[in-house]
Amino acid sequence: MPEPSTGSVPELVEGPERFDAGSATGSGASTGSATALADELVDLPVLSSEVVFDGAIWNVRRDRFTFGDSEITREYIDHTGAVAVLVLDDDDRVCLIRQYRHPVATREWELPAGLLDFAGESSLTAAQRELAEEVDLVASDWSVLTDFHTSPGGNNEALRVYLARGVSAAAEVFARTDEEAEIEKRWVPLDEIVDAVLDRRVQNSILVIAALAAHVSKTRGWSSLAPADSPWPQHPVARRLARSE
Repeated sequence: MPEPSTGSVPELVEGPERFDAGSATGSGASTGSATALADELVDLPVLSSEVVFDGAIWNVRRDRFTFGDSEITREYIDHTGAVAVLVLDDDDRVCLIRQYRHPVATREWELPAGLLDFAGESSLTAAQRELAEEVDLVASDWSVLTDFHTSPGGNNEALRVYLARGVSAAAEVFARTDEEAEIEKRWVPLDEIVDAVLDRRVQNSILVIAALAAHVSKTRGWSSLAPADSPWPQHPVARRLARSE
């Protein structure tokens, strides 16, 4: 993943911060109850917010906020957000990469992924860039597969996974450095990836969530997919900037 520029943010979200969960996903969203199960976006009064560690890639932010009758201080990694791409070919194979990840000292099987690293960058543009840079591929058909927060107790990273189809070779082969210089690429049937997830042989959270989401969506005729340009109301950085305007 390339390093983000200082102050990089995702595309801003339009519309109200509270949203209808059914409209934020594809037509596959259903529920047997009157109210669909959905997270609630909450804007508590933030009394102060400061960067207490300025890192090479991410910062640590300290917020003091009001919660009920109390004032609470929390520190967390302030993340720009990221995107990943589950590329599916005509034979239901997924393009995976194996890359060394130093914090866990593991060469993990992963999806092509990367940071949102330009101010106001479109998440779709970022996904298309990462697909070309990491595996030298382009795709003609893009949909939102799933959105999630990677570790909401310790960072504000929001991650969007795209399903990409209609794949072909990119016009340019990108030079890769550092850990990316040793990336190994492999096309693996989706069902085999699901087996590896259930057998606990792969640990990357993005791959685990995306593979299971794709497996279920496929059984439902891909009805849960959302348009590639769907709003991303859950992104904390975009919400914070929208509130400051």
